[in-house]
Amino acid sequence: MVKLRLKRCGRKQRAIYRIVAIDVRSRREGRDLRRVGFYDPIKNQTYLNVPVVLYFLERGAQPTGTVYDILRKADFFKERTLR
Repeated sequence: MVKLRLKRCGRKQRAIYRIVAIDVRSRREGRDLRRVGFYDPIKNQTYLNVPVVLYFLERGAQPTGTVYDILRKADFFKERTLR
């Protein structure tokens, strides 16, 4: 099963996170299938590669709770309906 989850990057006390599509059996810093965006909680910035996120969600990938909240705050689900 594939999940959309956060992968920690950055330095000590200055974390940024990549949003990645990854197999559920992999660890947090494990090898990801595809990078789909990033999230900087300090500057409160988010970048999403929308076509790639849609690709994985339409094929059954499940976002984690935190990634779901990030997508919701970015109005990702506002005008989209997944089949």
